[in-house]
Amino acid sequence: MSTLPLFGDPPGDGGRGPRDGAARKKPAGNGDGERVFRVSQLNRAVRGALEQRWGNVWVHGEISDFMLAASGHAYFMLNDEDEPAQLRVVMFRSDVRRSKARLGDGARVKLQGQLSLFTPRGTYQMIARIAVPQGLGELHAQFERTRKKLEAEGLLAPERKRALPHLPRVLGVVTSPQGAALHDIIRVAQARSPLRIVIAACSVQGADAPQSIVRALRRIARVPQLDAVIVGRGGGAAEDLVAFNDERVARAIVACPVPVISAVGHEVDVSIADLVADVRAATPSNAAELAVPERRVLLGELRAVERRLQRAAEVYVGRAKLRLARSSQQLRDPRRMLQHTRARLSACEQRAHALLRSRLRAQRGALGELHERLARSDPRLQSALRRQRLRALQARLQSGGRSLARPERTALQELQTRLQNSGRELGRPQQTELQTLQARLRHAERELGRPQRASLQGLQARLQRLERELGRPQRAELQALQARLQQAGRALGRAQRAQLHALQARLPAIGRAFCHPQRQALARLAGQLSALSPLASLARGYAIVLHEPTGRALLRASDAQAGDGLQVRLHNGTLRARVEAT
Repeated sequence: MSTLPLFGDPPGDGGRGPRDGAARKKPAGNGDGERVFRVSQLNRAVRGALEQRWGNVWVHGEISDFMLAASGHAYFMLNDEDEPAQLRVVMFRSDVRRSKARLGDGARVKLQGQLSLFTPRGTYQMIARIAVPQGLGELHAQFERTRKKLEAEGLLAPERKRALPHLPRVLGVVTSPQGAALHDIIRVAQARSPLRIVIAACSVQGADAPQSIVRALRRIARVPQLDAVIVGRGGGAAEDLVAFNDERVARAIVACPVPVISAVGHEVDVSIADLVADVRAATPSNAAELAVPERRVLLGELRAVERRLQRAAEVYVGRAKLRLARSSQQLRDPRRMLQHTRARLSACEQRAHALLRSRLRAQRGALGELHERLARSDPRLQSALRRQRLRALQARLQSGGRSLARPERTALQELQTRLQNSGRELGRPQQTELQTLQARLRHAERELGRPQRASLQGLQARLQRLERELGRPQRAELQALQARLQQAGRALGRAQRAQLHALQARLPAIGRAFCHPQRQALARLAGQLSALSPLASLARGYAIVLHEPTGRALLRASDAQAGDGLQVRLHNGTLRARVEAT
């Protein structure tokens, strides 16, 4: 390496100082004679020395923080693969077009150009003219391996990602407390809408950064009522953002129970955390804008919803009024409906009574026929008839007995007369014979009456037996008929009473069933009328102001004048007031 001093006077200066010919000035109070430069002079001197000594140099490394400007120029960092060292590189548009290497993050390239200094900012850089591909770097290879592994597990799938809450109340932030990203998030979030911000401090750079980020995510996940989490840091080189490409950080973001916004670096920076997070933000400020809605926008949405709700309520009330008007036209007087129902019930009752009377008449006719049959079969009448026949037979028997015994008595009397006449003429033997004959005559008379008496007694016994035999079945039949008659009467009365009771029990149910739909319709219409009634508004705290001179409700203050009387109607009672001024 050359030992050419960087700050020596350039050739051709003749010992006169910087190339711009500026005179050396000795500062006031500086008596040692040392030379003092302006910043621009010093930067130009350094640039000249760099460009003179390192005007053509080759260097290789890994590209990071690549950015292609709208002008076509490329700006990126070239990283050393073995040691932590970086070189800022700029490549102009014409050289970018001729480049054979793929310029982008993670590309390994070999560059040819000159070293220079950007004097306005004093930044050391390389102006590259030729770029030759050297393969991908280790950082990009590790990034691709992690990305493919997580993609195979479905952690990068869009359908897995969750939507942010519309109005968060608690917002978590996982970042370094010393970084500018935290202040940007707090400033933007508080300006948009007030909310509670919980900070989980962690390290975002270095070897311990991945584990620190994982622990911070686990701590903040235990915060109650947490709505969303922002994970990120400010811009930096690719090596500075390597902690957010760690697989452990990616899995901790996926395991977070609330949506996670990744805000790592600048817009051109892409990390594994950006790929697995639910939402990717270009910068930390943009993450706060995505997480916290603007108050003005929320008020606008609220007013829009209020207008839509008001219009919907007006439409609903209008339709309800129209339905109420139609229902009022269709609604009939319930008293008339009840009168109609009573008329129908009265007609049903009359029909039931007529049917009952017709059934009773039919049963009474059948009962009369049974009475007639019973009367015709009365044992007492049959016994009377039999007694009459028996008396007739007795009379005939007595008459036959007398007519039968009359000739023998006549003959006996003639014999007695003859005996008496001849007894006076005969002697004792003849008298004895006469007495014998008289005895025989008396015996014959007794013998003559015994058969007739036996026959008469037999006839009387048969008559009594016939009377008893005749009375027993007639009495049994009469008792059976009486029992049937009583049973028929009881059955007829029970059936008619049961039918009458059933009809009486059905009448209220029929009346209730007929009136129930009308009562429900009336109750529904009454509820709608109560909902639309101004009395319901009065019950909620509103009032109706009546103008006493006109008697109308006041809608505008200009309708009343000073001194006019007012009646304020409340839910309970009325107040009187007077207008003092309008």
